[in-house]
Amino acid sequence: MTKIREMQVDQEFQGYYLIKNADVRLAKNGKKFIAFTFQDTTGTVDGKFWDASEEEIARFEPGKVIALQGKREVYNGQPQVKIMHLRLAKIDEPSDATMYMERAPLKREEMEEEINQTLFEIINPHWNRIVRFLLNKYQKEFFEFPAAKRNHHAFANGLAYHTVSMLRLGKAIAKAYPELNASLLYAGIIIHDLGKVLELTGPMATEYTVTGNLIGHLVLVDEEITKACIALKFDDQEEDIVVLRHMVLSHHGLLEYGSPVRPRIMEAEILHQIDNMDASMQMMLTSIRQTTPGEYTDRIFGMDNRSFYVPKNV
Repeated sequence: MTKIREMQVDQEFQGYYLIKNADVRLAKNGKKFIAFTFQDTTGTVDGKFWDASEEEIARFEPGKVIALQGKREVYNGQPQVKIMHLRLAKIDEPSDATMYMERAPLKREEMEEEINQTLFEIINPHWNRIVRFLLNKYQKEFFEFPAAKRNHHAFANGLAYHTVSMLRLGKAIAKAYPELNASLLYAGIIIHDLGKVLELTGPMATEYTVTGNLIGHLVLVDEEITKACIALKFDDQEEDIVVLRHMVLSHHGLLEYGSPVRPRIMEAEILHQIDNMDASMQMMLTSIRQTTPGEYTDRIFGMDNRSFYVPKNV
């Protein structure tokens, strides 16, 4: 069986894969097709299933394991597979969907320990109790969910892994710049994307919820902070709580990227930059790991559709 990361351009292959996404779209000829994203433990690749019948649309749902024969191609600079034959995996075949899920490179227990230890470094009592309250409320989801449907950290445990990676960057920056309020920075990092547990459906066949589509995770986190304040009998208009809310509401940096406000305190600006850096690194690394030295990666949508050269012997 050919792993997705091992596929070469123009190579014919066959194997078992998980349907991560199956979006039904309309072609120019008026017929429906399925835009698939297939997944295994090494990554994902897209493919289009043309002239799909209603029965085929119902059969090939996200979360199902399929047996696929195809050819690896590139279209408009993006990797894809030409589907030659497709069917559902049989019961006596490797049909357990969890076998094909990509996961974070750190164990859940390691990530929990690292985040829990950081809580002792959040010395402001309001921030500490709010962060602990929200982590306890959504502990299962926080350590299982991806950080996105596509692009960066779009794998099981990706939300926690993204958070841990950002904490490591944040601690290095706080050490270099002691003028920063480290407690505020760490609190903001831990809960900045916690709304993803409400925005997304989970690690398997990830989709956006209605709430996620119509409200978005930044506002959802702000609502959760307010709910925590009610439960903890805090006034959410106190300045330290307002600046924590500002951290999460501004972390996308620009209004056109979904932030209701732009960062207006140092820690919020650093949170935004760390978030952007970690997301960018994850997207680049994912693509570079599938590229032979001396060649260019496929174009990365989340990096302004740029491709990156992988140097030889460097």
